[in-house]
Amino acid sequence: MKIVPSNELPKHMMTDFFAKHWGSSEMVISSGIFHCDELDGYAALDEDGEIIGCITYVIDGQECEIISLDSIIEKNGIGTALLQRVEDLAKQTHCQRIKLITTNDNVHAMEFYQKRGYQFAELFPNAVEKARRLKPEIPEKAENGIFIRDEILFAKAID
Repeated sequence: MKIVPSNELPKHMMTDFFAKHWGSSEMVISSGIFHCDELDGYAALDEDGEIIGCITYVIDGQECEIISLDSIIEKNGIGTALLQRVEDLAKQTHCQRIKLITTNDNVHAMEFYQKRGYQFAELFPNAVEKARRLKPEIPEKAENGIFIRDEILFAKAID
């Protein structure tokens, strides 16, 4: 696995990745509407140069917000390696905190981030209902059977 800044890849690779795995590169969350293929980030590439994971983020003052984190191959360290790259960058740019939003159905993400020191910081009840008005393709129910309704803000202080 090789990790590269996403802006070193042809833009269509990132656009295609998000279209395949998210339906589009547009991410609608409480903190805004983002086009992930236009954000700063990192991509994990396999030996054939194909994207097997990526992370996107924005830095605003002393806060870094992770907008997306995807890993195609679970339990291989891809997500952890990508997250570590952003955490290292946040330290270098003197951020005080890293934050991210996930939805109530994403129990895998909640476990992943808590194991890496992130804490529940805020709950946004029914936030997905508002996001669905802007992006109607957001499903009502997740594959695990949980209704997708709320957003949860996770945060981690930077040492």
